[in-house]
Formats: sequence, structure tokens, C-alpha cells
Amino acid sequence: MRDHTKLRAFQSADRLAVAVYQATVGFPKSEAFGLTSQLRRGAVSVASNIVEGSARSSQADYIRFLDIALGSARELQYQLSLAHRVGLLTEQSYAPLRAEVEQTSKPLAALIRALRTS
Repeated sequence: MRDHTKLRAFQSADRLAVAVYQATVGFPKSEAFGLTSQLRRGAVSVASNIVEGSARSSQADYIRFLDIALGSARELQYQLSLAHRVGLLTEQSYAPLRAEVEQTSKPLAALIRALRTS
């Protein structure tokens, strides 16, 4: 079994999940089942899929879950952009979240490439 806690992508995804929860605390109640829920589920999905993939015994399963995590990160990137554009996130709140998504996606994509070529 692989130790997901040593992966930079996981560490960043974990920080991202916490930051998204903190950033969405002040969202209107009318968004509870809209963007608030989507953003939180997306952020948790990134980290969760890295963890689940790390626990899989086959390399193919590991890569598949990392692919899902990367897809969730890209989805989250869009949702954060939407929240910013509709006025739910200020630029001051949005910029660090956007940067954290990139800090998660880059090492995750690199890990997937490395595993596919090995």
C-alpha cells in the first residue's frame, strides 16, 4: 500500500479542501444545495480519490483514481471561477484557491504521467 500522505498532490489537495470549506462558510443559505455543496464535494473528491487510489493494489487502479482526482480538480477550478464571477467569492478569496488548485493539479498530472511511462 502506498503512503498518500507523502504525496505533494495529496498534501495540497488536503489544504485545498480545508480552504474551500472555510471560504464557503459565508455563502448565502440559498446556495447550500448549489455551489456551496458542489465546491465542498469537489474539493473533498480530489483528496479522497488520491487516498483511495493509493490503497489500491494494482497500478492501473491507482492511475484510474488519480485520473478521477485530476478531473475533480479541473471541475473544482471551474466551480471556483463561477463562484467568483457571480460574486460569491471576492478576488482576495478566489486567487489563493485558484493557486491551490494549480498546486494540486500540476504534481498530480506529473505523477500520472510518470506512472504511465514506468
